[in-house]
Amino acid sequence: MRAYITGATGFVGSNIASEFAAMPDTDVHCPVRSEHPDPSLSTEPLDLLDDEAVRASVERYRPDVIVHSMILNDHDRMYADRHLAWRSYVGTTEVLSDAANRLGATLILVSTDWVFDGTQGPAAEDAPPNPINLYGVLKLASEMVVTQRCERGAVARVSGVQGHHRARPTTPRAQDRGYGYLAASIVDALTAGQRFTVWEAPDINSVATPSLASEAGRLMHTIAALDDPRGTFHCCGSEAVTRRELALATCDVFDLDAGLLDFGPPDDDAMMRHAVPYDTSLSTDRTAARLGTTPLTTRQILELFREERARTGAPT
Repeated sequence: MRAYITGATGFVGSNIASEFAAMPDTDVHCPVRSEHPDPSLSTEPLDLLDDEAVRASVERYRPDVIVHSMILNDHDRMYADRHLAWRSYVGTTEVLSDAANRLGATLILVSTDWVFDGTQGPAAEDAPPNPINLYGVLKLASEMVVTQRCERGAVARVSGVQGHHRARPTTPRAQDRGYGYLAASIVDALTAGQRFTVWEAPDINSVATPSLASEAGRLMHTIAALDDPRGTFHCCGSEAVTRRELALATCDVFDLDAGLLDFGPPDDDAMMRHAVPYDTSLSTDRTAARLGTTPLTTRQILELFREERARTGAPT
């Protein structure tokens, strides 16, 4: 399998690239805007907003599967420049869909639980989306490009992503309004003996079905190998949990002092200025049946994350 993976310097994308590269008989190529720290990966500098350059790059590599995980990860900038936001999400997906069609390749779009409005949990793979912010709208529009325009198109949604960033040595940020990085942030703080406030508020993403970034990559490799990959898949665990529940489970698995945890609302300067869905929990029943897999429990996700941290030499 020849895999072409965008966004490989990002959190989710770096895990997808590493997991694909670890699979037998799989070659990975990553177009990147900045240098990737893994010299074993085949990379090339490429601006994904340059349509002609993208078409030429895909044509040169001739992949069997394209995994599109690149995003514009700046919500304020998306609202300030909606043309840029549309090009970054929907435009790039259109170009890659057409490129995949020309080669007879599969396109897997990495999407999000934020295509839902926070009132539908646990949302099934075929539940009608209803996003309440621009990020969710852009992801939904990109999903529609894949399902309606791409002949071998799959949507792979992730949710509350936890794990180890394969392209950065440290956790990118302390806590996220979308639930991501929470376990890593807690481990970093409590291992250093610092207190950590777990956010609890009605206007943040407070309930989700956690994913492990590396496991999501492995599930996407399974999708890529399907004879017919078309459809929507939920690449996450089996349990919907609150931030508090995830934080306490993290302390248990990593043998950390839960007494160092506080619970309360975010500081005003950390609040997102745009609507955020409260409960974005997902159902994985249809995905598990199609892929023949068993979704991980929250404890299994955290145990695998601890093993990953240990392999990098990070304190556990």
